[in-house]
Amino acid sequence: MTMYLPAHFEEKRVEVLHGLVRSHPLGLLVTQGPSGLRANSIPFLIDPEPGPFGTLRGHVARANPVWRESGGGEALVVFQGPQAYVSPGWYPSKAEHGKVVPTWNYVMVQARGTLRIMDDAAWLHALVTRLTATHEAAQARPWAVADAPPEFVDTMLRAIVGIEIELVALAGKWKVSQNRGAADRAGTIAGLAAQPGEQTQLMAREVQQPGST
Repeated sequence: MTMYLPAHFEEKRVEVLHGLVRSHPLGLLVTQGPSGLRANSIPFLIDPEPGPFGTLRGHVARANPVWRESGGGEALVVFQGPQAYVSPGWYPSKAEHGKVVPTWNYVMVQARGTLRIMDDAAWLHALVTRLTATHEAAQARPWAVADAPPEFVDTMLRAIVGIEIELVALAGKWKVSQNRGAADRAGTIAGLAAQPGEQTQLMAREVQQPGST
């Protein structure tokens, strides 16, 4: 399974791809098992080692059959970054020749590797501690795993299973108007910046400087 990736939309810088995963950590895990394709949304941590692509780590509910069906098999994880509709009315070239159409800009990372099951209490405790610290960091009073009673934490840990994917491939697609001329890109930036919502503001930055968010 591969994606259509024209050269002008391809992003190869590993630090940029890892940055997208860190800023948009909810990945769509796609696996193939006896019952067919499965897709599960899971928050992941990305570690740079081993190189060159790094390792994804996360967990699923023990009741989720994906870990029994997919352990040792190939996995694809898709991370979606900023996305926004682009109106042809923003292009100066519309007034020149009218040969313009709408499009959709988006940022995406696809990660591939073999899914490994991590059914170890100490590993899981370390993982959920890291996940919690990462996502609670912006809170005024961050919650920590240690704030919950130990016996409760142990019960919760028994209800999950860890997964680890050492990546063998990492591909980034930054479709952010690189195929348009400078004037049309400037019009796109202005058009996006004038729209409400975080997604359009982030996309305006991406058109101006791919890999900036």
